[in-house]
Formats: sequence, C-alpha cells, structure tokens
Amino acid sequence: MEQRRFSGNSHLYHETQCTLTAPTAPLVPEAAEIGDRFLLGLDALCGAEVKSHLDRIEPALLASRDLYQLLFPRHVDTSMTHTLTLYDRLSAALTVAQVTGIQRLCNHYAARLNPLAGPDPSRESNLRLTQMTEYARQLASQPALITPVALRRLDEVGLTVPDIITYNQITGFISYQARVVAGINALLALPVRWFPGLAEPEDATAECFNPVTQWQPLLPPVELRYASASQLEVLTWCQPQPEFSDCAWLLAHDAATLHGWGTLINILRENASTQEGALAAAVAARINGSAACLWRYRNERLRDALRQSVSQALAIASPSEQAVIQAAAQLTRTPERFSATHLQPLNNAGLTDRVAFDVILQVALANWSNRLIQTLGTASGNDEQPH
Repeated sequence: MEQRRFSGNSHLYHETQCTLTAPTAPLVPEAAEIGDRFLLGLDALCGAEVKSHLDRIEPALLASRDLYQLLFPRHVDTSMTHTLTLYDRLSAALTVAQVTGIQRLCNHYAARLNPLAGPDPSRESNLRLTQMTEYARQLASQPALITPVALRRLDEVGLTVPDIITYNQITGFISYQARVVAGINALLALPVRWFPGLAEPEDATAECFNPVTQWQPLLPPVELRYASASQLEVLTWCQPQPEFSDCAWLLAHDAATLHGWGTLINILRENASTQEGALAAAVAARINGSAACLWRYRNERLRDALRQSVSQALAIASPSEQAVIQAAAQLTRTPERFSATHLQPLNNAGLTDRVAFDVILQVALANWSNRLIQTLGTASGNDEQPH
C-alpha cells in the first residue's frame, strides 16, 4: 500500500492513522461502502464451482458478516470501561491487514478509517496509539512473541480489560478474514503480489509445546457477582463446550463477540470438519506457538512430530498429509503469497476441492483462535500427555 509522510509524529503511521488531516483521499474510496463486508466483493469473481463451496458454508459467512458488524459498527459508544473508539478499531484492522499483505483488506479498512477524526494530538494519545499499533502488528505477525509485559503496556496506556479482549478479537478476526480471502483468491487462481526482500516470520520454538493440562488467563476474568445478563447468557451457552471451558470467563468481557466467535466455531465444525482440516489447524497452532490449540489435535504421530517442527512432521507424513501441511504452513506464514500453486499438491494427492476449501477455512479459524489462546493466557502441564 502506498505510504505518504507528513510532519510531526504522523510519520509513524499510515496516512489514515495519523492525527493530522491528510490532504488526500484513500486510494480506493469506494471500498468503504462495499456490500459484503467480509469477502469484500470477492464473491462476484467466483465461478460456479467456487460459488458452490461458498453456498455450502453460507451459515459461516453470515456469522462472519455479523462479527464484522459487531467489531466495526457505524458508530461506537465509549465509556469508562470500554474506551476503544471506532478509530481505534479500524486503525487496528488496517494495521493487521497491512501485516497480512492482502490488498483487498487494506483498501477497505483504509477507506473506512480515512474520514474519521483521529485522537487528539497530545503526548498521551500519541503514546496510546503507538503502543496499540505495535501490539497489533506483533500479534498479527508473530503471536508467540507476545508476553505478559505487552499486555501490561496496554494497561499502562489506559486500555481496560474489556478493551484488551476486544482488541485481541479484532486482531484475530482480521487474521481470519485475510486467510479466507487469500484462500479464495487461490481457488480462483488469481495472481498474487510479490514483495521481494520481505522475510517470513519465524515459527514458534519447540520449547512452547510441552504437554498442556491447564490454561490460565493472564487478565482478570469476569466475576460472577458482577456479570451482566448478556454475559451470563453467553457463559451458560458456551461454558459446557470443551473449546471454551477455560477461556470463556475471560472472553466474556466482550460477550457479543464471544458468542459470535463460538457460533462460527460450531458452524465450521458441522460444515467444514475433516481430518485434513484438523491437521491444517494443528500446523497453524504449531507455527503460531499455541500449545493449548496444538494439544487438541488427536493424531499423536503427527502431533508429536509437529511439537519438534513443521519440517519434522513433513518428514514422517504421507503424501496427502505433506500437501496439507505445506498449504497450511504457507497460508499461516505468508497469506499474501498464497496462490493456486500451493493448492495444486492437494489435488495431486487425490484430495478434492472441497477438502482444500476446508483446509483453508480451518487454517483461517485457527489463526484467530491461536491469537486469543496464545496471548491471553498461559498453558501449563507436566511431562505426561494430558487425558
């Protein structure tokens, strides 16, 4: 995306993220008003075969569009406990979109952000936006490097616990959206842009993946005595489900998004759940450093190899498993480079386009879930496999 520089502290940001008024319009202003806020017009390019896959997961697409409206409404009311403005939310979205390199997302979020008034030009506001932008960029690129210190810095610049939960959900959602869009681009065999000199982010280290028996939140969860009716309702719904048993009380600080995220997980489990998709999600968890997510994968042979490295898993995998691992790794590490070339080995291994689409969806969803579970809590355990 084109970058411009202005005087003052605005040189730290994209032109739509600075606190000064830029004399230019966004590069693609019409992208702000596109009808489908999730696929961002990509469905119009789809032929009959890809449209059939989209029709099959229409409930998931509807849930994704609902989540977009929750996270990026037309207007946001702030309070003492919920301080994120619409500018904050869209600024984070643009930052993550730029990290993923998906131009369609960059155009949309830049166009929505452009007309909004930025924060006041005080030192405190500039420090707050700088810290938030750095956090979003790190979480989008290498979530394994996010530490409790990074969360504490958000607190120090004035973000509340509900703010931090919503901010992580925004980063996760854009990470998911970018990989769905990149995957559909590949199914359509659309060309990808190549940016020479950009290094791939490193995978998480093997030390992150000791067996997990418990996940503990790093921030205070919702307390029962203070829980609102909407929080209690979503907790009653999601608490019995294994995926949410540990994290639900923390994520309930943003009850509406927790419900939307949980609904999406359940829909994709019903409509896009294959053994290839499960392997792809495990590969994403390995790269992103989410031990709790990796240990949900039940294939012990591949899981134990993945604990060491993606390369180790490739060394023992069957040809079809190798194709899944390679595609999942590429889509997780560099979605902007993901193309039809990376899907072809799946077809060569005898896997259908439906399975390939399921791999894309599970990688995309895992890249959201990993960024919540990895950064908002700690996974603990012992040297024995959990039961």
